Formats: sequence, structure tokens, C-alpha cells
Amino acid sequence: MGSTITISILVLVLLLGLVQLAVSGHDYKQALSKSILFFEAQRSGHLPPNQRVSWRSHSGLYDGKSSGVDLVGGYYDAGDNVKFGLPMAFTVTTMCWSIIEYGGQLESNGELGHALDAVKWGTDYFIKAHPEPNVLYGEVGDGKSDHYCWQRPEEMTTDRKAYKIDRNNPGSDLAGETAAAMAAASIVFRRSNPAYSAELICHARQLFEFADKYRGKYDSSITVAQKYYRSVSGYNDELLWAAAWLYQATNDKYYVDYLGKNGDSMGGTGWSITEFSWDVKYAGVQTLVAKVLMQGKAGEHTAVFERYQEKAEQYMCSLLGKGTKNIKKTPGGLIFRQSWNNMQFVTSASFLSAVYSDYLSSSKRDLRCSQGNISPSKLLDFSKSQVDYILGDNPRATSYMVGYGVNYPRQVHHRGSSIVSFNVDKKFVTCRGGYATWYSRKGSDPNVLTGAIVGGPDAYDNFADQRDNYEQTEPATYNNAPLLGVLARLISGPRGSDQLLPGGSPTPSPVVIKPAPLPKKKPTTPPAASSPSPITISQKMTNSWKDEGKVYYRYSTRLTNRSTKTLTNLKISFTKLYGPIWGVTKTGNSYGFPSWIQSLPAGKSMEFVYIHSAPQANVLVSNYSLE
Repeated sequence: MGSTITISILVLVLLLGLVQLAVSGHDYKQALSKSILFFEAQRSGHLPPNQRVSWRSHSGLYDGKSSGVDLVGGYYDAGDNVKFGLPMAFTVTTMCWSIIEYGGQLESNGELGHALDAVKWGTDYFIKAHPEPNVLYGEVGDGKSDHYCWQRPEEMTTDRKAYKIDRNNPGSDLAGETAAAMAAASIVFRRSNPAYSAELICHARQLFEFADKYRGKYDSSITVAQKYYRSVSGYNDELLWAAAWLYQATNDKYYVDYLGKNGDSMGGTGWSITEFSWDVKYAGVQTLVAKVLMQGKAGEHTAVFERYQEKAEQYMCSLLGKGTKNIKKTPGGLIFRQSWNNMQFVTSASFLSAVYSDYLSSSKRDLRCSQGNISPSKLLDFSKSQVDYILGDNPRATSYMVGYGVNYPRQVHHRGSSIVSFNVDKKFVTCRGGYATWYSRKGSDPNVLTGAIVGGPDAYDNFADQRDNYEQTEPATYNNAPLLGVLARLISGPRGSDQLLPGGSPTPSPVVIKPAPLPKKKPTTPPAASSPSPITISQKMTNSWKDEGKVYYRYSTRLTNRSTKTLTNLKISFTKLYGPIWGVTKTGNSYGFPSWIQSLPAGKSMEFVYIHSAPQANVLVSNYSLE
């Protein structure tokens, strides 16, 4: 009898172990795919042919028209139909950071292309929103009129006024964050689309100069944003954040000097913050600067950068409960900052701790906390615990990612998902009628907002799946953006680090762009009537703007190797060029390949851009070799 009881207990223990294994063994690859898909549901503008979220359609097609500017595109921030520039830019910056650190894992899991598409949807919009060096459009629509209505984005009748910052109405936080996003994106596209990367760097430099020279809080200029995205932390953190990303993107000493000279006065070395968010960037700045320090690139600023790192590590220690000021957690173990959309702080903290864990591992050192040194693996364990909680390892056994698992939110606070698809029923939904018919429904959403991370539970792990419970059931793009990197990292397991410390920032493997097709038959005439050269050059104007009475033009130039051999020793010369050029390297009086390529294979193209206040320049190939 005793042996039977013993065996029964043993079996029970084994079964409980198997149950626990089943609960904690999450499919991070599936979660990653879904989390990226969410961004397609948030798209504004003309949706592309490869749009996978089929219940969405074109929207906001006249955005900016009343202001004489094209602002079609970009992202809706959450469950409403407003395009808020500050959180949108932070979303793009953190998406880029995820790709920069874990591009290899994203590619090996088939998601790098989707992630790049998600970034470019944002940066294409930012290029439009920055028509002049000292002008940036930071919002389309306003929260008051938008929140009064419950309509699909495809048929919204609310005001779509565009709001901007300029010299007389500055917004250093908005311009700084947008500069950071474009600088980070330039790293992401450096190999796969060098001309686009160069264009982004141009915008990032201009925006940083604008932000630094004309200082002020953006919500003092765009006052309609105050109730929704007030910049509580001010703009110093965004200026440091932008400088950190511009240094990562350009290796320009000006930006590392900026970080060194302003770290103390702007709070980079003084603020010990227990959050990282669309508003407060200090922890992110401190983590990036610590990376520069661990790479051995701090130089004369080493002492200042060590103070940045000290604050970064205080943040990490607080997450682990090993610091002097620890962040609060729910009984179930989720970090808790506030009742409204707490999940934004969870995903951003999970990302920073995963990244810093890998930085420490690569530099072969421990995390230094007030309670003693801690292994880098503990930081990664923390990231995993938070992600596992989001995916269902919590007291309610609820997945807070829509569409993942079995028990997930069905009544999401989101206009598009809660109303029948415009593609299914085009019957007009009125402003207030949407509240009466769709908002008040108790049933599940007709469209599943796959991959969305909702606001999450309260301080005691309680959650109510109700559409009017916006604090807990509304999703946001900035909830998902940092999660891309964390999920990609967790797929690889404990030893799946993709870091390159000390050394340069990792760059994701290039997305292969198919070359222009070669003629099936050898041409009997040269490709250009005036020259037998196998190299063709085409130019087009991609943008223009007016500054202080002068009209400037941006030209994109494509050089294509039409031969059947590899092009090397390229030399290009210009005449009638009166402005800066990006995407080629100057040597003496001529230009050659950019630093990231040494040759051009048969059938492939390269692009470069230049800006000046004149018609297109003359571009001539003065020398080349075919091997």
C-alpha cells in the first residue's frame, strides 16, 4: 500500500512538471510573427499589394492636403485614428534597435523583411513630414474630435488638420526623437538600400540641428497633444538620445563629443530612472552610451561615459530588485509602473535588459548592483519572465498578445478591429452611431487584431476584457516595437547572443534585392546612343522644398552594371553639382563606391543622392574595370 502511494505521488509530481513545462514552453517564433503583423493593422494611407491584414483598407488619403503637404501614410498610435508624431517616432526607433541588435535572428526566422517593411512605413512618412530643414509635422488629426467618434479609419469624418513645429514654434523632443528614428533606420538600411540610408541620415542631421538650435517642448507648440502625449520629461533626453543614435549611424566625433560635453548638464549622468518609454529616454541613452564605453570608443569622455553606465546599471538592478530603488511588481511577477497601459514599460524594460545582458556577456563582466555583482544571464532570465507573463504565464493564464494562445482579449479597445471590416460591409458607420452599435457590443471583435499587446493587468494581476476598459484593453505600437527584439533574442536560447562587443554595431544581413533583368539576347546596339559604356545612369527628382526664398531639390541617381561581368575601380565625376552628396566616397576630384561595397556584380544597381538648388547635375563615369 505504501509503495502504491509513493508511486502515485511520483506520477503526480511528474504530471505537474509536464503541465508546468507545457505552460512555460512558449512558441516565441509564432509570437514574433504575430507581433510584427500588428503594425500592418495600424497602417494609415494607401495599403500596399502585399498587405497581409486583409480586414484593413486605405485610409487618411487626404492627410496634409489642407496644409499643402503630403502626409499620407504613417501609423495610428493605438485604438484611435490620430497620427501622433512623438510616439510614432519612438516606435520606429525601438523597432530599428531591435533589428540592429537581433537582425540575424529575425532573418533566420523569416521576419527580417517584414520588420524592414514596418520600419520603412514609418520613415517614408517622416520624410514627407520633414519638407524643410526647420519644419516638422508632428500630428494629423486631434484627440478631442477623434475620441468623440467611434469609426473605422477607412471612413472617419473627424478633423484631419496637420500640426507642425518650426523655428518660431519649436519642439526639440519631437524633432530629436524623429532624428533618432531616422538615424537608427539609416543603420538598418545601410546595406540593403544605401541611397535610402543616406537620405535618412541627411534628414536626421537636419532634424538634430533644428532640435538643438531652436529649443522648446513640442506640446507647447502643438498644444492639442498635451492631453494625450504630454512631454513630461522635457527635451534634454531626446537631444541626448538623438546624438547617441547619430553617433551609432555616422561615427561622427561631433555627436560623441555632444554626449560627453552635455551628459552632466542634460541629465544623462544624473537621472536614475525606472522607466523607458516614448516620453522618458534616459535609460535608453545610458544603455547606448554604456555600449560605446564597453566598445572602447569613449576616448576623452571615458569618465563621463562611466557615469552614464552607472545610471544604466542602476536601472537594470532596479528591474531585478537588487538596487536601492527597485521597481514595483505585481504578485504574479510583472513589473508595474501605472494602471494605464502598463505593458509599454514591461516590453521596453524587457528589451533593454536583454540587450544589456548581451553587452555584458560580450565584454565578459557582471552587472554591478548595490547588493553585489550579478551574472548577465539573470538579466536575460528577467526578460524571459516578463515575456512569458505576457504570453500566458500569469495568475489568470491570459495571453496579453491578441491572437496568441487560447485565452486572450476578445474585446479590444480599437476602432478598426471592433467594427465589421470595411471590405466586408461598406455601410457607413456614423460618428456617434459607432458607439451605439459597435463600441457597446459585448461580443468579440469581428476582426482579430493579431499580435497587439494590450495595456495589461492592474497592480494585483486583475484584468477585465471589456472594450470600454481602455486602460487595460487598448493596444499601442510602442508596446510592440521593443518586443520584436526580445522575442527574436529568446528564440535563440541562452547562448543566442548576436552582439559584437567590442566593435561596431551589428548590422542585419542585407535583404536581397533582385537586380534588373538582363536582356535574353546580346544587344546589337549600345544601351546609350551617345556611349558604348555598359554602365547606365538614370536620375530623378524625389523631393523639393523652399528655405529662405530658395528652392532646393533632392535627386536620386541609379547606376546600373548592364554587363555580364563584375564592375570594379569605379570613378564618377560631376559637373554642375552645387550641394552635398551621399552614397559615394570622394577620392581626390572624383567619387567611387561607398565604403560598404567594393564592387558591383553583373546586373545590379547602386543608388546615391544629392541636394542642391539647381537642375540635375551631370554625372559621368570617368573610369571603371570589368572583371
